[in-house]
Amino acid sequence: MTGREELAARRAAEAERIRASLDRGHEGRKADLKVGETAVAFVKEDLCIGCDQCTIVCDDEAIDMVPTPLRSPVLEMESNRKAVIVRDACTGCGLCVLACPTDAILMIDR
Repeated sequence: MTGREELAARRAAEAERIRASLDRGHEGRKADLKVGETAVAFVKEDLCIGCDQCTIVCDDEAIDMVPTPLRSPVLEMESNRKAVIVRDACTGCGLCVLACPTDAILMIDR
């Protein structure tokens, strides 16, 4: 069975891998991002797929995954997880925006 320490180490290694990959693949996009103390992340709920990539790269623990009812009558699941930004904890670094595969997160003025 995997222990807490090993899981924490795996999560840290995965976060570092994702961060390095994002840095390589989003150089042009990073220049256009509004980041810093005057910016805060915002999640477009309809685009969020609950993949958890944003929480992996967020070092500030500024993103919570909360259960949200599905809007589709076809799927028979009670809830889906969606990202929610904790505004006070968000430092405006923009890593979550680069990690989001569906472009559900953007930076807005605080």
